[in-house]
Amino acid sequence: MSEESTTPDLVELTRRAIESVGHRDLDAGMSMYGPDSVWDVSAMGIGVYTGVARIRREMESWIGAFGNLEVQIEEIPDLGNETTFSVVAQSGCPVGSSGKVHMRFASITQWADQIIVRVTAYTNIDEARAAAERLAEERV
Repeated sequence: MSEESTTPDLVELTRRAIESVGHRDLDAGMSMYGPDSVWDVSAMGIGVYTGVARIRREMESWIGAFGNLEVQIEEIPDLGNETTFSVVAQSGCPVGSSGKVHMRFASITQWADQIIVRVTAYTNIDEARAAAERLAEERV
């Protein structure tokens, strides 16, 4: 009988990280980050944050700004060399508003020993895909 790995693959871990934030379960999401992890959302005009506590505060602020937050994952390929690429559609009503905001973005997640080292988000999906492919090749 062959033994199957009980260790989740990086696509599944990436999915869990994204979905946990969408479900406002930051304990689960932040459990995948390490003390020196980086969350780079500067391309979205937000900033670059380092460390679990700081990343969590910024994520709390982001998701707290929306009621009825919905997150839909469109794709998550594993590009190799501990690099995943994600395309996500997010929507929600800003607190105090009846209108709904929609946003589609991509992110590159770099992993080391099943810990997120860095997430870099982009609003330009094609630019993000090209950067992710380059990064995966460079991480050999």
